[in-house]
Amino acid sequence: MKTKIFIQRMAGLVSAATAVAAFSMPSLAYNVYEKDSTELNVDIEAVLGVFYSEESYSLGAKSEAGDAKWQEGYIKYGLSGSQTMGAGSGLYGAINLMTSATGGDGDAGGFTSGNERETKLEDAYVGWRSGRLIPALGDDGLDISIGRQPFTIGDGFLINDDALNFGDALSAPGLDFDRGGAYWLAARKAFGQTAIARIGGSDGLRADLFWLSSDNRAQAEMELAGVNAEYVSQKGTFGLTYIEGLDVDDTFAPLTGYRSRDGQQTTSLRYQGNAGVENFFLSAEFVTQKPGGSSGKDADAWYAEAGWTFSDVPWSPSINYRFSSFDQGFDPLFFGLNRGYGTWFQGEVAANYAGPFNSATDVHHLGLKATPTETLSVGALLFDFSDTAGGSGSLNAQEVNLYAEWVASPHLIISPVIGFYNPDKSAAEGGSQLGSNDTSTYAQIIAIMPF
Repeated sequence: MKTKIFIQRMAGLVSAATAVAAFSMPSLAYNVYEKDSTELNVDIEAVLGVFYSEESYSLGAKSEAGDAKWQEGYIKYGLSGSQTMGAGSGLYGAINLMTSATGGDGDAGGFTSGNERETKLEDAYVGWRSGRLIPALGDDGLDISIGRQPFTIGDGFLINDDALNFGDALSAPGLDFDRGGAYWLAARKAFGQTAIARIGGSDGLRADLFWLSSDNRAQAEMELAGVNAEYVSQKGTFGLTYIEGLDVDDTFAPLTGYRSRDGQQTTSLRYQGNAGVENFFLSAEFVTQKPGGSSGKDADAWYAEAGWTFSDVPWSPSINYRFSSFDQGFDPLFFGLNRGYGTWFQGEVAANYAGPFNSATDVHHLGLKATPTETLSVGALLFDFSDTAGGSGSLNAQEVNLYAEWVASPHLIISPVIGFYNPDKSAAEGGSQLGSNDTSTYAQIIAIMPF
C-alpha cells in the first residue's frame, strides 16, 4: 500500500514536524457577562498563512520534483469563564471549536494535500485554583485541571502541546491521519484528555504532575504521565522532568515507528536564565531516554545556548549561538515552537519538510535579532545540520532564514519569512529533496488577526 510505504519512510524521522508562528498566538476574549464573582468571555483566535517552496521533499506523500504553493488557516472560537469562591479560590474553564483548512498544492513535505477542511472540538477543560486557601503554597499554589487542553514543559524541547497537524495526504481507508490540515500553523494543540496538578507559585520550588492522552494518530495516540519539578529564582530556572510512556495505539504505532513509546522512560535536566548577568542569556538541557519493550537502545539529546543583547546600542541587537545534538533513535516526543523562530523547529525547511526532525543529527545555530521600533523586529537564523541519519550524512544541509515580526495594527500582526535551504544530497542520493540538491528558496507570510 502506497500510504504505508510513505509512512514507513518517515518513521523515526517525523515526530512533530510542524510549526507555529514565531510568537504566541493571541486569543481575544470579549467579556459578555460579569457580575459579582462570575465572568463569561467569548474567545476568538484566527491565523492565515501563505507559503511557497521552490522544491518538494520525499518524506511525506510527495514523489515528484517541483515547487509547491499552498495556503493554511484556522479560526478558534468559543467560551471561557471563571467563578470566584471563598478566599480567592475558584473554578475556571473553556470550551472552543476550531475550523482549519489547507489549500493549494499542500505543503512541500507532502503531509497535507490541499484538500483539508475540518471543524471539531478543540478545548474543553475545567479547573480549580486554590487562591489563599493553602498559605504554605502561596496564592493559587494549587491548580488542578482536567479535560482537553494544551500543556508545555520548559521551552518545549520535549513537550509543547500536541501540535502535529497532518492532513489527508498520508491517509488511506482505515488509516486516517487527517487532523484537519494547517500543518505549519499547528492549528490543533490540545491533548485529547489530561489531568494536571500545578503545585507552588511563580518563585522558588514548584512542580507539575501530569497525565496526558493524545488522540493524534500521527503521534500513535500516545498516553504518558510524569512530573516536572522546578526551582525558579531571579538568576534563572532549574528544571528536572521525568516522563513515562503508558500506552500507544497498536494500529498506528508500527506505521509511525513509535512502538517503543509504550514503557518509554525520559529524564531531562535543564536551566534557563541570565545567571545574574544583565543582557546575558543562557539555556541548556540534557535528556536521556530508555525505550519501552525489548527493541531499540538508550538515546540522549542535549543542547547548550548562550546569547547577549546589546541594550545600549540602537535597535537593541542580540546574538545567540546554540549547539544541539540528538542521538540516532532519540524520540523528540511533542516538541514545538515556544520562544521564537528556531526553537524547537530548527530551520523552516529542514524542521517542517526536509528533515532531520530533532533526531539523529548535530545542529549548529546562530541567531541575530534587532528591534528597529516597538512594533517591528527583524532577524536572521543560520543552521548547519551534520552527522545526520545515523551518521550517513543523508540529510546534511545548511539553511538561512530571514524574518520580520510586525504589529501592523491592534487587529493585525504580520510575519514574513524567506529561507534558503542547501542540502548536501538529493532524494536520489539518499536525501529528501526531490530532483536535485540545488539551493531551494522558500517563502511564507503569516497574518494573525485578533478580532
